[in-house]
Amino acid sequence: MTDPVWQETLRLRLLERNARESAFASIIDQYRRLAQQTKLLKERNSSLLRAVSSVRSNPSSSTVFVPGTSEENPVRAAYTASLESQISALNDEIATVYKTQSQNAQRLLSMNETLREKEEQSRIEVDGLRKARDEISVLQRKVDQHSELMSEKARTVQILHDEISTLQLELGQIEDRNSTLQKDNAKLLQRWLDAKQAEANKMNEANQFYETLRSQHDNVLSWRDDATPGVGPNSLGLGFSGTPGSPMVMGQGALGSPSPHANGPGTMLGLGMGMGGMRSGSVSQASSVSGNELEESTILSREKDGVLSAATSDPTAKTPNG
Repeated sequence: MTDPVWQETLRLRLLERNARESAFASIIDQYRRLAQQTKLLKERNSSLLRAVSSVRSNPSSSTVFVPGTSEENPVRAAYTASLESQISALNDEIATVYKTQSQNAQRLLSMNETLREKEEQSRIEVDGLRKARDEISVLQRKVDQHSELMSEKARTVQILHDEISTLQLELGQIEDRNSTLQKDNAKLLQRWLDAKQAEANKMNEANQFYETLRSQHDNVLSWRDDATPGVGPNSLGLGFSGTPGSPMVMGQGALGSPSPHANGPGTMLGLGMGMGGMRSGSVSQASSVSGNELEESTILSREKDGVLSAATSDPTAKTPNG
């Protein structure tokens, strides 16, 4: 995976420092070798100078090597010492080189091990990078799918908002219509109650009229029963009807004059009575009149019973006004 920016910057700066410091490494190494070689040459020259000085001080000594002689030539001895010093220096250098070689071999092994570890780490990082790229591609596809899903949900939400607005408008219209219908229902109910109240008032008036007619009919029957056996107060030609405590009703006399107390359709009574007594024809006439009144009262009773049964069987029946 990619290193952070600060690590990369630090690595580049270290590389620049190493390049700057190792720019003169080869020159320094050559100078070191030249210094060592110069030191060896100086030692050799000094040994040769000492040999020359010894030869000059002893002229009898020969500078030519004679085989079989045990004495050594000073120049040769100096040269030999110089060579031995060179050999020892070279041996030291060889030892240093071997040591450096062993160190380099050790460093090479460690670097190979480090390289192997780095390669393994690089392989792991490459695998991790590949997996990360695969995960990134999968997550990118998921992000695209979620984006499409969110856009679809946004469209669905907009559609739902529109439907909610439409339903709220319809609900407002329905509530207005409901309130209007409630007002109309209240008006119709009030009209129906008024109609039923009027019908009840009419029925009460009919019942009152029927009770009045019934009482008058009973009075007529009682008067007839009382007048049939003998001559009573009605032999004067006056017909009275009514219950005790009610106004007396006088019917028609023998002369056919109307009664001054006749005040209703159920109070007309025609009686043919003479001043001298009650004849059988007059009684028959009174009986026929009372029979007609009885038939009329029966018809009114039937009509009243029909109205009551209709009102009882259908209490919700509408009147012509309702």
